[in-house]
Amino acid sequence: MTADTVMRTMLFDFYGELLTKKQREYFDLHYNEDLSLQEIAEQSGVSRQAVWDIIRRAEALMQKFEGKIGLVSRLGGQKQKLKELSVLISEISEKTDGETKKLCEKASEVIKTLED
Repeated sequence: MTADTVMRTMLFDFYGELLTKKQREYFDLHYNEDLSLQEIAEQSGVSRQAVWDIIRRAEALMQKFEGKIGLVSRLGGQKQKLKELSVLISEISEKTDGETKKLCEKASEVIKTLED
């Protein structure tokens, strides 16, 4: 999967519900269901160009939402911070024993659930 594909998927996951029904449908059919513009046009009874315009507008709108709200970038930042926290907990765990070590293991388990 390319970085563009991942970004489109994440944008759609976060902001797809803010699109019109038609934008959401065409975007999903094209990028998630892998239908060609022509196939979508034939199913919908519109031109290939109309489908492309709607998909392009949907993507631009989701990019605009991301620019203002930043949910995708925040998620990336949070994942990075969780990795850093996991490393720190591992280092603490290696230097301690007993109850502190058990707490470190529990904290690591919590981090794993947040990463998934």
